[in-house]
Amino acid sequence: MEQELIEGAEIVALFCRLNVNRKIALPIRSSEMGLLILVVKTPTPITPVSAADFFKVKKPMITTMVNALVKRGYLEKVPSVTDKRSFTLKATAKAVTLVDETYVEYLKTMSLLQQELGTNFQPFLALLDQANQILLTEKD
Repeated sequence: MEQELIEGAEIVALFCRLNVNRKIALPIRSSEMGLLILVVKTPTPITPVSAADFFKVKKPMITTMVNALVKRGYLEKVPSVTDKRSFTLKATAKAVTLVDETYVEYLKTMSLLQQELGTNFQPFLALLDQANQILLTEKD
């Protein structure tokens, strides 16, 4: 039983390293790229709160990314007309170009897994989602 846990931990750690340490030529951090993809590809307006909910992180982490992306010219803050304290995120032309140019490369690992796992891809994602939900519940 303990050996199974050790092997499982090694398998998960290797998967995470292989996925996180991919070399993609991005002018921004990978997490910031994820936020840009969300803003560019989602048809409804994204707020920092909705982004934090989507990524399952705290709002201050999103605020830090938003500030960096605004400073670099990738995002704009669009004030809410109903609540002056709130705003939505708008991708600039620079952000749209970056997402368009790198989107396929950014999803390359998932595309490879989908291709190679075939019919096992959806069960793989379902198990990962279930594992994430368990860990998120434990985290809270």
